[in-house]
Amino acid sequence: MPSVCLYFHVHQPLRVKKYKVFDVGYDHEYFNDSSNSNLNNKKVLEKVSQKSYLPANSLFLKLLKKYPQLKLNYSFSGVFLDQIRKHLPFILTSFKKLIDTGRVEILSETYHHSLAFFYSKTEFERQVNLHKTLVRKIFGLNPTVFRNTELAYNNELAKWADDKGYKAILAEGWDPILGWKSANFVYRPIGTKKIKLLLKNYRLSDDIAFRFSEKSWKDWPLTAEKFSQWISAINGNGHLVNLFMDYETIGEHQWKEHGIFDFLEKLPEEILKDPENNFTTLTEAVQRFPAMDKLDVPHVLTWADTERDLSAWTGNAIQSSAIKFIYGLEKDILATEDIKLIKDWRNMQISDHFYYMCTKWFADGDVHKYFNPYDSPYEAFISFMNAANDLKLRVETCLKKRKKKS
Repeated sequence: MPSVCLYFHVHQPLRVKKYKVFDVGYDHEYFNDSSNSNLNNKKVLEKVSQKSYLPANSLFLKLLKKYPQLKLNYSFSGVFLDQIRKHLPFILTSFKKLIDTGRVEILSETYHHSLAFFYSKTEFERQVNLHKTLVRKIFGLNPTVFRNTELAYNNELAKWADDKGYKAILAEGWDPILGWKSANFVYRPIGTKKIKLLLKNYRLSDDIAFRFSEKSWKDWPLTAEKFSQWISAINGNGHLVNLFMDYETIGEHQWKEHGIFDFLEKLPEEILKDPENNFTTLTEAVQRFPAMDKLDVPHVLTWADTERDLSAWTGNAIQSSAIKFIYGLEKDILATEDIKLIKDWRNMQISDHFYYMCTKWFADGDVHKYFNPYDSPYEAFISFMNAANDLKLRVETCLKKRKKKS
């Protein structure tokens, strides 16, 4: 009896505009590109909303009404929620309608979609708490499942989440970590007492997220009937099929013209044709299924690239330099007690900034080119570091003024 868990992550970063060295000391607005380029955050948000969020929400609301058994799971970055509250409140309303059905779970994560856990545990906890407060304020919910940025996970993070009382945490179901084990079961992270580990079935997830419109793929075209047969085939060999993906998969990464909406509209009916199948929220899954074994993940595991590590964000010298610089400002930034400075600093931690600096090619090259709004990784680095240096100057100025007052 495989229970299907549909989980979507919703995020749009605040991209740093083409910030020049001559702007340092003068222009303190790093994210307000007023041009029509793909660095204009509002225009990107509007585009993705029309192609993805609005039609996807409309479809799922219809499906939730049609199929009482259907359940969904979402996590939203705080920076995404900030942007739609400011620019497109009707998109937020459309998400609220889904959640009001009572069959949609919201997850906990970092507010600023950062990798702070690996650079500053105290800042990480501050961002998680900020996110929990925001979710409670907007949706009236208290998340009980944790999802870290880019699904970045290891034993240490699981121990932290267990200590904080989370019921479950998500990770990639990567074969080199699992060995003979299957991602279609629930596990207990090693060194924890109560929390359970839910693993992404990356093959079936990526069939939708990455291969759906790839005509050279041996299983193209992917139909709802074919996909549901693959799920039903897990009967007896797993309890749970976790389909984890970016929400932008629907309509943005996989276009409407390629049939993604038609596929999803038919999927619940096809899955439910087998009476052994059902849908579940993440919390229901960990309540229903026991942990089959312990799982040891000593090194960082993510859902990105062929390596499934942090190399997409920290794998080269410019990335390491940029991320070290921004976290190195923490003590002085917080000492300013300046809300605007602290907010800008946290927005400079958004993991996408460092992803745009990635110079990896080979098997992962097309992915990095597709998501990169800059002409090159080096342009991303230069814009980021110019803005970061301006931020540092503002901090120094602020601290000098505070010292004089004292």
